[in-house]
Amino acid sequence: MIYYITAIILAAVLGLCVGSFLNVCVYRIPNGISLSKPASHCPNCKNPIRWYDNIPVLSFLILGGKCRHCKQKISPRYMLVELANGILWVGAVLLFWKTEPVYAVLAALASSVALCVFCTDLEYMMIPDRYSLILAGLGLVAMFFDPATVWWSHLVGGAVAAGMFLLVYYLAMLIYKKEALGGGDVKFSAAAGLFLGWQKFLFMLLVAALVASVVLLAVRLAKKQEQDKEYPFAPFLSAGFVLSLAVGAQVIAWYVGLLTF
Repeated sequence: MIYYITAIILAAVLGLCVGSFLNVCVYRIPNGISLSKPASHCPNCKNPIRWYDNIPVLSFLILGGKCRHCKQKISPRYMLVELANGILWVGAVLLFWKTEPVYAVLAALASSVALCVFCTDLEYMMIPDRYSLILAGLGLVAMFFDPATVWWSHLVGGAVAAGMFLLVYYLAMLIYKKEALGGGDVKFSAAAGLFLGWQKFLFMLLVAALVASVVLLAVRLAKKQEQDKEYPFAPFLSAGFVLSLAVGAQVIAWYVGLLTF
C-alpha cells in the first residue's frame, strides 16, 4: 500500500513539473524555437524567469498571474496545463498501477502528448509530427503491456485509424476540392489507434465526433458564424483519446455484455 501511495504522490508532483515543460512545447515547437535555448523568459519584457517564479501552479498563484518584472498578465493557460497534466498522471496511476505499472507510465506519457496536441491545435491549428511520432513509439511499447487487449489489436487499431482518416481526407479532396481533415489529424489518429487498439480507437472516434458535433453547433448558433469556417478537430480527438484510455475498455465490455445478454 505504501508503494501505491508513493506512486500517486510522485505522479502528482512529476505531472505538474512535466506540465510546465509541456507549456514550453506548446509555445516553442509550432514557432520553430529550440526547447532548450533561450531559457524561460517573460514573452512581454523578455526578462528570464527565476526558478522560484517557475514552480508549477504555486508561482502563478503567488504572483497573481502576472510577471514579476513588467506586471503584464500571464495567460492562465500555463497554470491550467500544469494542473491538467498533474491530474492526468494521477489518473493513470489510479487506473493502471495496480494491474500493470509499466502501462500506467505509458498512459501518463501518452496523456501528456494528447494534452500537447489539444493545446497546439487549438491555438495554432496544427499538429507537429513529433507529437504523433512520440505517441506511435509509446504505442509500440504499450501493445505488450495493455491489460485490456491483445498486442495485435493495437496493430489493427493503427491500420484502421490510418485507413479511415486517409479515406475521409482523399474523398473530401475529390468531392469538395479541399481538406476536410489536416494531415496532422491523420497521423495523430493513426498513432492513437496504435496505442489504444482498434476497439478503444472506435470508442475514441465516437466520443470525438459526438462532442465536436454538439460543441461546434453551439458555437455556430451562438456566434452566428459562417458555415464554411474551419475549426480544429484534434482537441476533440485528444479528449476522446484520454476518455477512451480511462474508461474505453469498461464501456466496451459493458456494451458487449448487453449484446450477449
